[in-house]
Amino acid sequence: MHSVLYEIILRMLESFRQRLFGKSASPTGDRAERGRFGEREAGKFLKKQKGHRILVRNWRAGKDEIDLVTKSGDVIVFVEVRSRQSTAKVSGYSSVTQAKKKCLLRVCQAYLRALRPRPAHFRFDIVEVRLGNDGEFSIHHFENVPLFPKNN
Repeated sequence: MHSVLYEIILRMLESFRQRLFGKSASPTGDRAERGRFGEREAGKFLKKQKGHRILVRNWRAGKDEIDLVTKSGDVIVFVEVRSRQSTAKVSGYSSVTQAKKKCLLRVCQAYLRALRPRPAHFRFDIVEVRLGNDGEFSIHHFENVPLFPKNN
């Protein structure tokens, strides 16, 4: 019951955030705006192209945050979204450092602890949104990126 109520509250907060900041985030704006654009487009991509159901966006545990939590079949998928200019020297995938992975592992484990019963299958994905000129972008989905210890 608590998880359903929590999900409803999170959806309401997301709706409020979108009304407050607008849905006009674009790939040509400032860094935060590009990040919001990337997260929104990654969510659309996962939903339409991969058949995922978005469970929650920007889920936090303490200071740690995971961009998207989705469900693909019976698998819970934790998704880190990285928006990068197409000319960036470091790819979005490569920008997820070991330090960032530790933060992501903590938040994913906190999410899993909150679920009853704990899902049998879960994984970590990275979605890279490469931003070009004139509003063009491409999406690259890296599935099942190593994050969780083998004994989890």
